[in-house]
Amino acid sequence: MVSPSPSCSILFFLISILLTTVSSLKCSTQKLTETKLYPHCLDLPVLNSYLHYTHDPTNSTLSVVFIASPPSLAGWVSWGINPTGVGMAGAQVIVAFKNNTAMGMKTLDLKSYKVIIPGKLSFDVWDMKAEEDGDGFMKIFATVKVPVNVGVVNHVWQVGPAAVAGMVGPHEFNPPNLNSKGRLSLNGSELSDVPVDFATKKKYIHGVLNTVSWGILFPFGVIMARYVKTFPSADPAWFYLHVGCQLSAYVLGLAGWASGMKLGSESEGITFSFHRNVGITLFCLATIQVFALFLRPNKDHKYRFYWNIYHHSFGYTIIILGILNIFRGFEILSPDHKWKSSYITVIIALAVIALVLEAITWSVVMKKKCKNNNKTYDGHNNNGQTRDQHLSV
Repeated sequence: MVSPSPSCSILFFLISILLTTVSSLKCSTQKLTETKLYPHCLDLPVLNSYLHYTHDPTNSTLSVVFIASPPSLAGWVSWGINPTGVGMAGAQVIVAFKNNTAMGMKTLDLKSYKVIIPGKLSFDVWDMKAEEDGDGFMKIFATVKVPVNVGVVNHVWQVGPAAVAGMVGPHEFNPPNLNSKGRLSLNGSELSDVPVDFATKKKYIHGVLNTVSWGILFPFGVIMARYVKTFPSADPAWFYLHVGCQLSAYVLGLAGWASGMKLGSESEGITFSFHRNVGITLFCLATIQVFALFLRPNKDHKYRFYWNIYHHSFGYTIIILGILNIFRGFEILSPDHKWKSSYITVIIALAVIALVLEAITWSVVMKKKCKNNNKTYDGHNNNGQTRDQHLSV
């Protein structure tokens, strides 16, 4: 019988470690040191976090074990319930952190994103304990009082950097950190509908306004100006279509920009610098572009050439920045994948339309060029008309 080679043994050993690691990333395979049973568990969607829990309706208590991996060895993890809303503002939170060599715990009342009050929560909590395992995870054990005859609660979770002098530091504001919230079914059943809080609705409105304006209407208006005006029969209809699209895009973009500035003022401490700066630049360029309508010289004016350069360069820059910022917004908001896919489909459709019209307009231009080349050098074309007569038509 042939014995396996050392390399094969090492390979099988590494595979077994990999499989063990992958399986440990499921809450159903995690082993708890507690003697209490937790029949329900969730693999939370963000921040590499897990929740084991049991609900006792006879005394309206919820016992939980929250497990998460902090961003650093001395970081902190937290879990809590929001009795008044869906997000972090208003949440009642339990925090576990590394305090020198031991584990420390705090309870926090998050009045808002900028008002954090350490102290007693709005509901009773007991049996609190924090542990750290050898795999970089921290665990929060606790039992909390929940309202009578309530089957669903809004819960939140978070991770953050090292605590300094017992004070937890601010967490990151990346999409996973901002989406660490959800609804928890106390009996372990799946929830088909997840309500959207008012703040998130305002973000959706901001996203829709800017997507329709800068991401759809504005490129469509550029297509009208670049391609439709090639056909003499479309003049001056193409101009009014172009102006109508661009003005509509600007009005919607103004509303989207204003809503974005309002969201920024209401979320002190949460700043998406790139998204914000591009949005401000985009709005400024679009405002200047709108004034181009009132500064537009006649076709035969000596400054019309320079106006065209300015108008076209601003227009294409707005399209590029608009689409770029829309996708950045998708990353920040993290909506259902279908919304991003739908917008990608729209962009592809506009690109296909532009390519088809590009081919058609080039063929029209080439036909005109060939027709002009058929004129004789003595100033007559094939029909005997003089050059001056032809140009006056």
